[in-house]
Amino acid sequence: MKILLTGANGYIGTRLLPVLLEQGHEIVCMVRDPRRFALESDFGKKVQIVTGDLLNPESLKNTPNDIDAAYYLVHSMSGQGADFADLELQSAQNFVTQIKQSDCQQIIYLTGIANDEQLSKHLSSRLAVEDELKNSGIAYTILRAAIIIGSGSASFEIIRDLAEKLPVMVAPKWVNTKCQPIAIRDVLEYLCGVLGNEKAYNEVFDIGGPDILTYKQMILQYAESRGLKRWILTVPVLTPKLSSLWLNMVTAVPYSLARSLVDSMKNEVICKNDDIKNAVPKTCITYREALELAFEKIEQNSIVSSWKDALNRGYLETSFMDQVKVPQNGTVEYKVKMPFERKAEEVFENIWGIGGSRGWYYLDWLWSLRGFLDKLFGGVGTRRGRTSNTSLQAGDVLDFWRVLLADKDNHRLLLYAEMKVPGEAWLELKIIQFHGKSYLSQIATFRPHGLWGRVYWYAMFPFHLFIFDGMAKRITTYKPKPIA
Repeated sequence: MKILLTGANGYIGTRLLPVLLEQGHEIVCMVRDPRRFALESDFGKKVQIVTGDLLNPESLKNTPNDIDAAYYLVHSMSGQGADFADLELQSAQNFVTQIKQSDCQQIIYLTGIANDEQLSKHLSSRLAVEDELKNSGIAYTILRAAIIIGSGSASFEIIRDLAEKLPVMVAPKWVNTKCQPIAIRDVLEYLCGVLGNEKAYNEVFDIGGPDILTYKQMILQYAESRGLKRWILTVPVLTPKLSSLWLNMVTAVPYSLARSLVDSMKNEVICKNDDIKNAVPKTCITYREALELAFEKIEQNSIVSSWKDALNRGYLETSFMDQVKVPQNGTVEYKVKMPFERKAEEVFENIWGIGGSRGWYYLDWLWSLRGFLDKLFGGVGTRRGRTSNTSLQAGDVLDFWRVLLADKDNHRLLLYAEMKVPGEAWLELKIIQFHGKSYLSQIATFRPHGLWGRVYWYAMFPFHLFIFDGMAKRITTYKPKPIA
């Protein structure tokens, strides 16, 4: 089958693509910016990339008409504007208008369980998208999932942060809300199982694992599986805003995402029926088994995708890749040019390993303090770390930076700041050769927004003098400890 895959850069889409290819399908990946798309060489001619922005109908005209089915995997948990729901709906409407001009026989949409009468803003928005797809005149299959457990999923990472970092938790009452978690591998099997399956046409299915648990039980079961003793005290006084701030400070999620999650956690997400078994008969794995599989992926450093790799402000935000060309006008810079005698590949391996568990080589506590302050003001902080300790590609997260360019062949790494700053910031690290000698070039570029932007830069300048110099020196001399 020829399949249109929207959201191909997202957490689900990145994992679904190789599964569909393995089954022999031809895939058309719709992406807003092909520079973000990691096209593996062994995908061969089975993947076609089309550039399209679902908020711009004109950009969708290059979508092929000879497709058999389409996956609609586009949504965001972090949009907070008043017009957010309207934009989500507009996106779905533009998708439907375009897809109706094709030979598409089935639309498959993955969304959240929405069985309560009083729904959060985000669940209501997804329900509106669902209705729009149902009215397309094309056979639809709606899969409504509870929270998804897998390496890199937002739900797993939040549970992990809470259980690993807090021996005693004073938690809001939503930790007693019931849900039905499902493993990422089961979600993928359902997404593939309904494809071209006439039993799934014009059906809405709730999908979940075999366990019905409260969020409190999930945190405690995680702790137990890791050999940790944890105590959770629930209090009714934490408002949604305070709960969001608490989640923002304790976990890696930014405030906007935390607020969306907290608003949705008041709703029980439990399957009303098991009708999916009539279309795709299978047994889902338990919550504990899903945890173990996630641990294995983390230990093997083989996390395929992560919620952190999504754009900081959701899929509706302007493409960050437009920042890949560092501006020259209206900017201020701090440059370090550090000579070294080692092999260039060894120094670049240190650049390649920056951030995450390895840190920033020099005065890590200051980087952590900057991340903490960023969290206080609703930023992303440094807790996001990095998806993989061994690989980097455009779009990846590095603490409070976003990777714009990861060019191993030319020894260059370019980062774009996602922390809260009164302006825009870039950090470039590369190896250069000059008169037969090797140098580490490290350039911090800042484009201030107004007077406060310039005040910020000059206030930080004394710190740059020793932080960036010390960091460059350490990168050129650091030798990783050999693995025992």
